[in-house]
Amino acid sequence: MEKGLLFISVIGLSTITHTVFAANIPQQATSSNIISDYAKTQYPIAFVHGMFGFERLGFDSFGMDYFYQILPDLARHGATAFATQVSPIESSEIRGEQLIGQVEEIMAITGKTKVNLIGHSHAGSTIRYVEAIKPEYVASLTGVGATFRGSKIGDMTLENPVSSPISSLIVDHLVGPILTWASHNPYTTVNMHRGLVSVSEAGSAIFNATYPTPALADSCNQSGAYSHQGRYYYSWTGTSQVTNLLDVIDLGVSTLAPIAYGNLDNDGVVPRCSTHFGKVIRDDYKLTHLDETNLVLGLRDTFAPDPVALYRQHANRLKLQGL
Repeated sequence: MEKGLLFISVIGLSTITHTVFAANIPQQATSSNIISDYAKTQYPIAFVHGMFGFERLGFDSFGMDYFYQILPDLARHGATAFATQVSPIESSEIRGEQLIGQVEEIMAITGKTKVNLIGHSHAGSTIRYVEAIKPEYVASLTGVGATFRGSKIGDMTLENPVSSPISSLIVDHLVGPILTWASHNPYTTVNMHRGLVSVSEAGSAIFNATYPTPALADSCNQSGAYSHQGRYYYSWTGTSQVTNLLDVIDLGVSTLAPIAYGNLDNDGVVPRCSTHFGKVIRDDYKLTHLDETNLVLGLRDTFAPDPVALYRQHANRLKLQGL
């Protein structure tokens, strides 16, 4: 659950992605310099942002992508990749319905019958909703730092009689509208309470019972199914809270889970256990919750893995799987 409202004041230089803005239209990454087919999957890849997220803040000439520099890199390596735009703060079901429409747009644009969905944070349950409602649309699901079992941050905020109504008032009437305006999607719905319920541990348990999946094991000591009826499942996460002292936004965000859980077995926002889904590629990268999408502006630890390379490698993994 990202504190994306802080991103509004941090607008970076544009990547090479060329897009035209329109509400609820997935934006395809393009490149005039394709150097390989390493990431060329059979089906297009659709990226989905988490809570307080966005496809892009700003404009082509001056803006910042949520999956910073990742989609342009994939395009250079042959991938057909799209950044989707769902509500920054809403329930998993509402965000999922919005995403279904964009998946259908992507299939219409590409002529393909399925997509590979990659979701960060709250987008884990968002992409799971798409599979539950339209399984025929899904080639694979990948969760990155995803709240499959929720985050106690949501529960604690909802249970607080002071912070819950105040946060809802501020987000619903100020932060949310600013985010949707800045991301050129001003007509989408915003509801902090529904969003918090969806990312909470209690709300996630209800969601998982309503939309069961073999990819989610009964406990963290077990492994979920790697595939089911031709659909494949993957996940990874980081377990760092501080990786770059210059990244003051990340420093603030990454205090949330340690406070909520009283430990460091998390990426600063989501506990390691919550992110386990399908084939766990790795659950201990030296990355914070925002590092996982290369935010903010690619700042991270000198010895941390390059998030751009991780997504490129995953696209190749999907390619080799025939997806």
